[in-house]
Amino acid sequence: MTSVSERIRGSLVGLRMPRALEILDQVLQRVERGEVTALEAIDELLLEEYASREGRRIAMALHTARLTPVKTLESFDFSFQPSLDRSRVMALAQLEFIDRAEALHIAGALGVIAVKAGKTVYRATLAELIDALLKAEREGRLAEKIRFHARASLLIVDEIGYLPITGGGGNLFFQLVNARYEKGSMILTSNRGFAEWGDIFGDPVVATALLDRLLHHACVIQIEGSSYRLRNHADLIPEHVRATASITPPPPPKRKRGRPGKENQIDA
Repeated sequence: MTSVSERIRGSLVGLRMPRALEILDQVLQRVERGEVTALEAIDELLLEEYASREGRRIAMALHTARLTPVKTLESFDFSFQPSLDRSRVMALAQLEFIDRAEALHIAGALGVIAVKAGKTVYRATLAELIDALLKAEREGRLAEKIRFHARASLLIVDEIGYLPITGGGGNLFFQLVNARYEKGSMILTSNRGFAEWGDIFGDPVVATALLDRLLHHACVIQIEGSSYRLRNHADLIPEHVRATASITPPPPPKRKRGRPGKENQIDA
């Protein structure tokens, strides 16, 4: 006759609960010794299985979102860059901007928090995004590619202004931003002031249209000072390079009357 423990084991196998199966004998022994009740044993098995599944989900989602290696707000040294308003960043970590489909300028730690909260996230540099859009346009798949990048709850676009934009790339990026406008959140990072975006995208008209959507009810976080990535190697950087002038963004463009949009933007 099949014992109760064997039936439980068979059920865990059938339900594909490997972590609960792994600790089953240990938990049953604690029940037999009177250390936990049957109800507590069930709770422990389910909690362990849930934690294991959640860990695998997060690991896969971070890989898919291209957010590895993982950066967290807990590991960020705010004292290195006192110009950064910690309270504003921690407020953003509550992720209400995603639920409101707002757009932001900052980076990976918020993406990691969003993944852990079950949001769909995708990260790419601006150059990677534009290359992908240009390729899709050549292959007649542009609409499909824009739909793909518009699906994520949060799109992180890194390194705006680091590399020149190839011909037509600015217009394609505008189409993507327009597709996400008031529908999905964005985080963008840039080392250039907004006044320079016309040069970055090679077209002041496209740059103005981008900023019109990205800066509507924007929250801009500006970081002054040396590069955070190079904080542990400051002695290797020439003094004249270490001193970084702050970038003050120009006032946002005039807003049209009517229903306010749902956008927010952080400049990091």
